[in-house]
Amino acid sequence: MLPIVQLIPMLHRNTMQILIKYAHSVDLNNAIRQLKGIKWSQSHKAWYLPLSQVNYEMICICVKPLATTDVQKLKQYLETRNTITNCQAVPQATKPIKPLQDSSATIQPLSGINNLLPKKVLPQTLPVENMSTANRLELEKAIQHLQLKAYSSSTIKTYKNEIQLFFKLLGQHQAEKLNTADVKRYLLKCITEGISENTMHSRINALKFYYEQVLGREKFFVEIPRPKKELQLPKFFNQAEIAGLIKQTGNLKHRTMLMLCYSAGLRVSETVAIKVYHIDSKRMQITIRQAKGKKDRMAPLSPVLLVMLREYFRAYKPDPRGFLFEGEIPGSAYSARSLQQIMQAAKIRAGILKPGGVHALRHSFATHLLDKGTDITMIMKLLGHNDLKTTLRYLHVTNRDILKLISPLDDLDL
Repeated sequence: MLPIVQLIPMLHRNTMQILIKYAHSVDLNNAIRQLKGIKWSQSHKAWYLPLSQVNYEMICICVKPLATTDVQKLKQYLETRNTITNCQAVPQATKPIKPLQDSSATIQPLSGINNLLPKKVLPQTLPVENMSTANRLELEKAIQHLQLKAYSSSTIKTYKNEIQLFFKLLGQHQAEKLNTADVKRYLLKCITEGISENTMHSRINALKFYYEQVLGREKFFVEIPRPKKELQLPKFFNQAEIAGLIKQTGNLKHRTMLMLCYSAGLRVSETVAIKVYHIDSKRMQITIRQAKGKKDRMAPLSPVLLVMLREYFRAYKPDPRGFLFEGEIPGSAYSARSLQQIMQAAKIRAGILKPGGVHALRHSFATHLLDKGTDITMIMKLLGHNDLKTTLRYLHVTNRDILKLISPLDDLDL
């Protein structure tokens, strides 16, 4: 039986909110905390969002596969609100509540409440104002295709947002009837607006997926050139700076997380996703499950880190079956964004002015191994790269060979 999620109206800082109450569930926690604008109420021990049509729909979509939604209290509040006049204690929602325009959605008739509570909403879609019905259906087809191909949640989110942006701009023009020249004009408009090369590549990839994979048009993007990416060297810290970062992080949990990132070359998402049983002190290995590209790999367990982990275990006593680093809610993973903030605070305390966040620790891991003479293919394996070209860029920042060179300046008799 699915758990029940209650949507409860709540007045917070003179603004009506939707309080999301449910019995503890790791899956629900992980899903709900991804909602845009979501906040945690320490006093109510629950998540909440501003009361609006868009937020209501997004909550329903988010919890639909995992739980049933109880909207009775929210419905009662909305039915009562329109009967109350001159009442300053019950302000209106922060965003005007509009009726759904989609004819496929069955609307629950609520007298004078702008149809906030539909019985059915389109699954896995974002707000679709200014989008034609035909393109809305195409957007749903694209999302379903992404899910069937089991793309990662971050890829689905990126492609979904890019395709939706394109469809909104089209207005009433049907996306499936466009040709290569039409798409070229759109991409040219994007370039003139000054978007970055990386964003442009994501936009092209999303549209290429729609036209070639969803609609089945072969080689639709052959004639569309891609902007040349900037060749940027990896951002990394020297070992003295790494030591300063660790020493300036007083909190035991935070220090252990940064040490884990650097010692094993982990991404921030991999660090927060580590479970207790992924640490194998007998074999001195760390298992990284379903990382970028849905790949498992093994990483070395540093003896120094192992000492730190044992100290952390004694202090925090994490659940042997759960996450190594728990978040605010028991059973949930630590927030990747919070770890980034910890890193930036440590940089300030250590007086480091170089750019770079947690991912720079991963770059530092690879660079320092290369400096010590570690084989490039071993580093490729440890980082989980598919293509050696991705790892070879660290050759541009290593000092292993540069230190052997003698500058012509040193030969001058000065």
